[in-house]
Amino acid sequence: MHDDIKTIEGLFDAKGLHFAVIATRFNDFIVDRLIGGAFDYLFRHGAEKDKITLVRIPGAFEMPVVCKKLAESGKYDGILALGAVIRGGTPHFDFVAGEATKGLAQVSLSTGVPVGFGLLTTDSIEQAIERAGTKAGNKGVEAAAALLETVRVLKQL
Repeated sequence: MHDDIKTIEGLFDAKGLHFAVIATRFNDFIVDRLIGGAFDYLFRHGAEKDKITLVRIPGAFEMPVVCKKLAESGKYDGILALGAVIRGGTPHFDFVAGEATKGLAQVSLSTGVPVGFGLLTTDSIEQAIERAGTKAGNKGVEAAAALLETVRVLKQL
């Protein structure tokens, strides 16, 4: 339909790319499923084990500063942020989820290194489980796919 328009698209080929995956220890029973899904996706699309670094961090609030350090290192084509913040009975959820989200976006914008957003923000443990590989798919896979496509688009710009 738009054959006459120059189009830039991301190819789903991870071969030769370097990725950092930051993953929270908090709610690790959920996060480990996100990691598994993300790794499976990246490996199926040509990623090499020796070009992926997994960094475990305490929780979502620490994501932006660790992500910034990784992005500024110049070692990675993309960074995948995986975690789970589950709403409780206090406003803690809103602060942590909001600040982590804003911080990750700021890292990506300020460094030019794409950050895949795989931070679940759910109202219940059941919702988190659904998004980590059951009814609602695996959001680790989705975040890895979005990151890979973005990395490949940026390399063409």
